[in-house]
Amino acid sequence: MALLFEPLTLRGTTFRNRIAVSPMCEYSSTDGFAADWHLVHLGSRAVGGAGLVLTEAAGVTPEGRISPNDLGIYRDEHVAKLREIVDFLHAHGAVAGIQLAHAGRKASTARPWDGGKRIAPQDGGWEPIAPSAVAFDPAEPAPRAMSGEDLEELVSAFVAATRRAVDAGFRVVEIHAAHGYLLHEFLSPLSNQRVDRYGGSFENRTRLLREVAAAVRAALPSSHPLFVRISASDWIEGGWSIDESVALARDLKALGVDLIDASSGGLAPQQQIALRPGYQVPFAERIRAEAGIPTGAVGLITEPEQAETILQDGSADIVLLARELLRDPYWPLHAAGALGADVAWPVQYQRAKPAPAKAGAR
Repeated sequence: MALLFEPLTLRGTTFRNRIAVSPMCEYSSTDGFAADWHLVHLGSRAVGGAGLVLTEAAGVTPEGRISPNDLGIYRDEHVAKLREIVDFLHAHGAVAGIQLAHAGRKASTARPWDGGKRIAPQDGGWEPIAPSAVAFDPAEPAPRAMSGEDLEELVSAFVAATRRAVDAGFRVVEIHAAHGYLLHEFLSPLSNQRVDRYGGSFENRTRLLREVAAAVRAALPSSHPLFVRISASDWIEGGWSIDESVALARDLKALGVDLIDASSGGLAPQQQIALRPGYQVPFAERIRAEAGIPTGAVGLITEPEQAETILQDGSADIVLLARELLRDPYWPLHAAGALGADVAWPVQYQRAKPAPAKAGAR
């Protein structure tokens, strides 16, 4: 059996394989509510064989959404539809996970296909908040620097969202601390210019994420894994680095985090990313080796053999796919055939299942 299709157990949760659906914004919600689109979008990836299906970033507050069309989990009323989706995912063999997020200074924007520009409060948007009054785009108004009260409310919002996620039946919670959103903004010295206990030193800049992680862990059942997605590098001179990511991962492990989802970038427009297949895998590999914590590899992973090699080399414990699963929701089933792994297909599709190829054959 290919390692890609070996089960993985974290805490009391077992994933049927090492393939995860990476969080991908769908911009298809109204007032944060999940819709039938999310049921079909996420459900088809469970039917397609993924071991873990993560939702898109779900705002823990209304103002924490990237756009007014983002998923949210800031109201108790959001739970019912999410529970319907979770039940479907679990019924079809996948573990359901949710990514909890706050967009920080990158909030209140239009959907990409509507231009993606900042939406002013008078036009249905809101005033973004951030560690410091430093805009993502210098041409846009600066966000409001968060007060001490704002910080306390943010931690409470993550806890309340976690409890709703558990009520909805999610088995995995991922904290979004990457891609230039609020928790990442605190980590990076480029966006965090505070002079209080949340700014300056590494310990201070990581404090808010550590507080959120500890509070979310305390609100989760002991059987539920906690992931944290980080941007392992800002790809900008003087920004957040892989060295700091390794140190942060050690701290998060001590707080009960079970896996680091190692992405990168997104903090500022001047980033210089060297894109290539698997370009972020070295981040996952180094964090796994030096911090002693399971990791997920993500970013331009498209081929079954590529995914299998990442796992066989010990670079990561899971692979997270995004665009490739948009192109092919049944990628896991097709990958099993390519790697010579005989995995179960949905009974409704059994008549279309090909005979597995010999391992390594194409």
